[in-house]
Amino acid sequence: MPELLRNAFGLGLLVLTCCGVVRNAEAQGFPLSEAPRRMTTAGGLQVHLFAGEPLVRQPILVKCDDRGRLWTIQYLQYPNPAGLKRVRVDRWSRTTYDRIPAPPPRGPRGADRVTILEDTDGDGRADRSRDFLDGLNLATGLAFGHGGVYVIQVPYLLFYPDRDRDDVPDTAPRVVLKGFGMQDAQSLANHLTWGPDGWLYGLNGSTTTCRIRGIEFQQGCWRYHPPTDRFELFCEGGGNLFGLTFDDSGRLFYSSNGGLFYHAVQGGYFAKSFAKHGPLHHLYTYGHFQAVHRGSLRGGPTTGGIIYQGNSFPPRFHGRFLCGNFLGQTCSWWDVRPSGSSVTASFKNILLNSHDSWFGPTDLCNGPGGAVYISDFHDRRTAHPDPDAKWDRSNGRIYRLSAGAASPEKIDIGRLTSQQLVDLLSHPNGWFADRARIEMAARRDSAIVPRLKTLAQQHENRRLALQALWALHATSGLDETLAGTLLRHPAPFVRSWTVRLLGDRRKVPGQIGQRLARLAVKETHPVVLVQLAASARRLPATDSLPIIRTLLERQQLVSDPRLPLMTWWALEQHALSSTSDVLELFLKHSNAWRTSTGLACGRNLIRRFAAEGNSKGYKACSALLAALPASQRMAGQRALSQGLAERADGLSGVGHGGLFNQFGTAAESSLKKAKRRYEPLSGHLKEYVEDHWNQNRNDTFWSDLAVRCRITDSHPHARQMIADLDGPVDNRSRWLRLLRQYGGKEVLPLGVRYIGKQHPVALRSAALEVVGRFGDLDSLLTLAGDYPQLPARLQPRARSILLARGETAQRLLEHVDQGKVPAKTITVTELRPVASLDNPTLANLIKKHWGSLTPGTPEEKLATMRRFNNDLRVGGGNRSRGRELFKKHCQACHRLFNEGSRVGPDLTSTSRKDTHALLANIVDPSAVIRRDFLSSIIVTNNGRTITGLVTDRKGDTLSLVDARGKPLQVAKVDIERIRISEVSVMPEKLLEQLTPQQLRDLFSYLQGSAP
Repeated sequence: MPELLRNAFGLGLLVLTCCGVVRNAEAQGFPLSEAPRRMTTAGGLQVHLFAGEPLVRQPILVKCDDRGRLWTIQYLQYPNPAGLKRVRVDRWSRTTYDRIPAPPPRGPRGADRVTILEDTDGDGRADRSRDFLDGLNLATGLAFGHGGVYVIQVPYLLFYPDRDRDDVPDTAPRVVLKGFGMQDAQSLANHLTWGPDGWLYGLNGSTTTCRIRGIEFQQGCWRYHPPTDRFELFCEGGGNLFGLTFDDSGRLFYSSNGGLFYHAVQGGYFAKSFAKHGPLHHLYTYGHFQAVHRGSLRGGPTTGGIIYQGNSFPPRFHGRFLCGNFLGQTCSWWDVRPSGSSVTASFKNILLNSHDSWFGPTDLCNGPGGAVYISDFHDRRTAHPDPDAKWDRSNGRIYRLSAGAASPEKIDIGRLTSQQLVDLLSHPNGWFADRARIEMAARRDSAIVPRLKTLAQQHENRRLALQALWALHATSGLDETLAGTLLRHPAPFVRSWTVRLLGDRRKVPGQIGQRLARLAVKETHPVVLVQLAASARRLPATDSLPIIRTLLERQQLVSDPRLPLMTWWALEQHALSSTSDVLELFLKHSNAWRTSTGLACGRNLIRRFAAEGNSKGYKACSALLAALPASQRMAGQRALSQGLAERADGLSGVGHGGLFNQFGTAAESSLKKAKRRYEPLSGHLKEYVEDHWNQNRNDTFWSDLAVRCRITDSHPHARQMIADLDGPVDNRSRWLRLLRQYGGKEVLPLGVRYIGKQHPVALRSAALEVVGRFGDLDSLLTLAGDYPQLPARLQPRARSILLARGETAQRLLEHVDQGKVPAKTITVTELRPVASLDNPTLANLIKKHWGSLTPGTPEEKLATMRRFNNDLRVGGGNRSRGRELFKKHCQACHRLFNEGSRVGPDLTSTSRKDTHALLANIVDPSAVIRRDFLSSIIVTNNGRTITGLVTDRKGDTLSLVDARGKPLQVAKVDIERIRISEVSVMPEKLLEQLTPQQLRDLFSYLQGSAP
């Protein structure tokens, strides 16, 4: 289930207070008979229960089939796939399983169901239910078409044929695609939706990695074309995604946990959580698009948003974006208005307010009667973060939002004639046109082609012209003659879609290519221009570059924020395969340098060729630099420098985004990039850099570039400048940092020389980095000896260097033991690498001064911490109830606000406000045990084992307290042996016995001020 069903993405509970939504924490889980009465709706609309438990449970989507019946997936297997074993779980709950399951029916049976709900008596409520499929194992999407039903069950896209339409699959499913990621049940591939072009579109969440037909991606929108069996990544980025929809112009919007929604564009790249999820898979995007602008209004996470295209709601709702807010227990509606080639959104009002904290809207859909159906996951837990979370699977509802009690229109799309299907293209409810086109694509009836051509070319009804174009494409394809005509159509979306459908062919006849190039010359509408750039990226260079040349050179082009990047991505597509032709666009007397788009693309091209890191790229850079206008020379040179710095960087994978890094088993660099090979600078480009550096060797920009590129004499010159005791400190420090990054071990003596206390701190800081990178054991031991005299600002970095190696860590800890370095200046987080060295001497020093310390908290426990953290962020707690929980579970060992025992640390003066640290201490109490609270394991002469914290050693008895705070006494004469335990007396899984609300109550008291 997408991450939208949890609050782990950092949004917490975003309540639309500015929109009049107030969460009532006491309003929970109303029964079926009462829930609709409690709801309030936008004026003119009514809500009725369509289906509820036990008929339907945990529904994650709603769709109406060609007969007007409602389908849903009951997501009962979530979050763990049946029949698989977890091998490894990380702190984001990404799971590695023991195997990839076989597809159904050979794979393990799960609990998920694809269910058909039908209102046979027209009273607006389902009275008939049957399962089309059961035993599914994390099924997250379905779509009807081509004689059956498509279903996503990761890692597969499956097709279940049902050609006799008896709601029973004819055969076992056909595996259409395989390779969808299954590492996280909350960010799986989801929400199959037919596009107007006949492709089947879907989404993928943020933390699962897909590898399908050689394409690897995480979050993004993908599509599959049944007639040609083609698969593509349509666009990348956007966050954790769940729910996509098309408007009547064919614009695609997908919902995200990171904002209201994204307006997708073919081949586009969109914002993502780069710290956690790594960079875009394309290394050379040099930019990305953001979510649809919605002003400063907060809201979200959006689930299953749709554009309302029905005909029964009041007119003010037509064409508006309707969506759920899972954590806000509401649905809202938004105005969507064109803004250049994209759109902006503005909040209109609340569509439905449940006034019920269990209400969790997962999806909305249009129906044939103009009503909107809303699925409600309906659960007391609003955060579903981790595999072992517990919740009630017995609930679930589907509501019908309508403008009256009228029953849905009776229809069976599959029984209509082809001419009747054409008639439906002009139906006022867009649902009929959508379903009619899908049926046309399956039939491919040539008899309707002439009529569709006529409708597509007419100008009076532009919506119908666009519908006819889509239907024609699905039925027989777009012939060249009609394409040429439609490229001149007065409706910009007709022109834009004609360009797009031609581009999807990947190759066009020469005459069509010329027409596309001429369109680029004359076109003024940003929607068409952006699509021209998108399609140019998909076409061969012979057809693409004339279009790109025009987009680069036209000064009168409409200013649109998406056009420069779209043009760049089209240009970059051909940069290496058609280098000479691409360069020709900018050489000689090119007009590309005279426009803002051309200048931006020219600079990007210099950066791109420099980043390629080979002689061909260097040669191309030289040619472009020579062609730069004088006013752009510095900007081009900076692009060169940036590209050369990027030569070695590859892609990084999905990481941890800093989540609980201070508690983990290692200080990971989650986004560490892979390194690539590259050639030394050569040819005219090397001469270019060398000449500019020689003209002024102290120029910061060129000296940096010279050292990076190992220009002749640059490194000796740098060492000479560093050794100049009369030179400015900042200048010497800069040279030293450059050699630390781009030099070799020959710079180590300089680092050792300048780390001494007689030198300025800035220089010592740079020298410290040199020793950290190139230092041998002798130099590092010297650093360890000098540590007590280092300035306080340099000591943290010095500690990270020294504690990474056993010999130097021992020298530093000996300083602590000798009283030269205060133990409190070194944190347990810094000591974790030492704890993993398996060195008894170091372990004893740590235990003596800090206590027991493990290498870190295992990933599984970090995932548990995250689950509890999510529960805490959902809402507030009650301090009075929390105090009683503290007395019951904690007071026997801990003291807080002068209440409780002193068996464990007094919590009053601890950093209780740090939720992460507090959770770490409770979930993994043995990770760090302060020396004063190390427990002992005592074995008596008669074989009895006693574990507890020693409180008194006086006299002839040893006094202890156990994990429950119970006092114990053991006669010393009865003790055979005693040793220090590495395990805390505090029990683990203390929080597991609490409900989410009790957890919030307890933490409200723990983190509060004194009563």
